[in-house]
Amino acid sequence: MIDGISHHFSDGLYAKEMFLPKGYAALSHSHKYSHLSILAKGKVIVSVNGLETIYTAPTCINIEAHINHEITALKDATWFCIHATEETDINKVDETLIERK
Repeated sequence: MIDGISHHFSDGLYAKEMFLPKGYAALSHSHKYSHLSILAKGKVIVSVNGLETIYTAPTCINIEAHINHEITALKDATWFCIHATEETDINKVDETLIERK
């Protein structure tokens, strides 16, 4: 796991804030539920089932449930994953949201 992760909670919402240094790749994974991702700073490639799309901040991206995706930072980036969940334990939230195959 990368350094530079912050966790934010509100009523029924969770935001994982990640600093992605240039060149870092968040490995392919999928989520149990659709969610929004916000690229607040930087430039990334998002690969979904082999299709690559380049995004430049600021932008909001819909990530569909059960779809494998990978994020690669082309420039230093700040990325937020926004999920609807009641889980507030940072040690359990990934287990609740990320599919294990």
